[in-house]
Amino acid sequence: MAHNVEPSDALDPAVDTVFSLRSRLGLLAALAAGLVAASAAALAMGAYRLSVADVWATVLARLGLIGEVLPASRLHDTVVWNMRLPRIIMAITVGAALSSSGAVFQGCFRNPLVEPYILGVSSGAAFGAALGIIYPWFPLSVQLSAFVFAALAVTTVYLLARVRGEPAIVTLVLAGVIVGAVFSAGVSMLTYLATNVQMREIVFWLMGGFYFSTWRDVAIATPLVALGVGGMYANGWTLNVLSMGDQEARSLGVHPEKIRRLLVVLATLVTAATVSSVGVIAWVGLMMPHAARLLVGPDNRFVIPCAVLLGSIYLVLCDTLARTLTASEIPVGIITSLLGAPYLAYLLRSRTRGLFG
Repeated sequence: MAHNVEPSDALDPAVDTVFSLRSRLGLLAALAAGLVAASAAALAMGAYRLSVADVWATVLARLGLIGEVLPASRLHDTVVWNMRLPRIIMAITVGAALSSSGAVFQGCFRNPLVEPYILGVSSGAAFGAALGIIYPWFPLSVQLSAFVFAALAVTTVYLLARVRGEPAIVTLVLAGVIVGAVFSAGVSMLTYLATNVQMREIVFWLMGGFYFSTWRDVAIATPLVALGVGGMYANGWTLNVLSMGDQEARSLGVHPEKIRRLLVVLATLVTAATVSSVGVIAWVGLMMPHAARLLVGPDNRFVIPCAVLLGSIYLVLCDTLARTLTASEIPVGIITSLLGAPYLAYLLRSRTRGLFG
C-alpha cells in the first residue's frame, strides 16, 4: 500500500537541519554542472565521433563568436548543429517536463506512485498520433493531433470525475484509468487497421525517441515547458501546504481545489507538449521525484528544480546510450524502462517509508 506524505514532512525543522540551504544549493549547482558536462559529452559521441574541441568550435562558429564555419568543417556543423544539438535540447526539455510534472502529481495526489500519465495523457496522445499517421488527410499534423487528444483526454477525466463540486482525488485517478483504457482501445483498433508501414511508425512512436527531433520541435516544446515548469516551481510552497492535507491547507488560507487544479493543468500542459513531440517515454516522471527527495528532502521548492536537473541528465544519458549501443538506434523509451524498473523496485523495497513518512 502506498504511503501518503506525512503532514509534518514538508515543513519539519528536523528535515531542514539534515538538508541545509547551503547543501541544497550546492547540490543543485553540481547537478547543473553535470548537465552541461553530460550534454557536451553527448555532442561528441555517436556513430561519427568528434572531439570536444571540434564540438565547441562548431557551436561557437554557429553562434558567430569565432568566425564563419569553414568548408572543411561543414560535416561537423551538420552533425553537431543540425542533428545532435536539437535532440539533446529536446532530451533536456522532456526530462525537465516529465520530472517536474511527476513531482507535482505526486504532491497533489499525496501518493508516491503517481506519474505524469495517470490522467490519460499518454493514451490520448497515442490515439491522436495514430490517427494522424493512418489518415494523412486528417486536418491536424501528427504532433498537433497528439497534443489535442492528450488535452481532450484530461478534460474528459475532469468532467467524468466532477460529480458535485470539485472532483475527489480517488475519483479523478479512477476516471483517468477509465479514459486511458478507452483511448488505449482506440489505439489498438487503429493499429489493427494500419498498413505494415503505418503500424511500424505507430509502434516506434509509442516506444518514444528523439530520432526525428528538429529545431522546430525545440522552438515549439521548449517555451511551453519552460512556462509550465516555471509556474509549477513558483507554486512549490503551496504544494508543500497541500501535502499537509486539504483541511490544514484551508486553515492556512490556501484553496486546495483551485491550487490543485492549476498545478494539474500546468503539469498536463508540459506532459502533453513533450509526449506529442517525442512519444511516450516511461518511468522518468515516476523515478526522478523520488531521487530528488532522497537528495534534497521533501520540500517541493527544492524537489522540483532538483527533479528537473536529474531528469534532464538522465534522458541525455539514455539518449546517448540509445544511439551508441548498437548500429541501429534503440528507442529511448526502452532504455528508460530497462533502467527504471530495477531502480523503482529498489525504492519500493528499501526507501519509500523514509521518503514519505
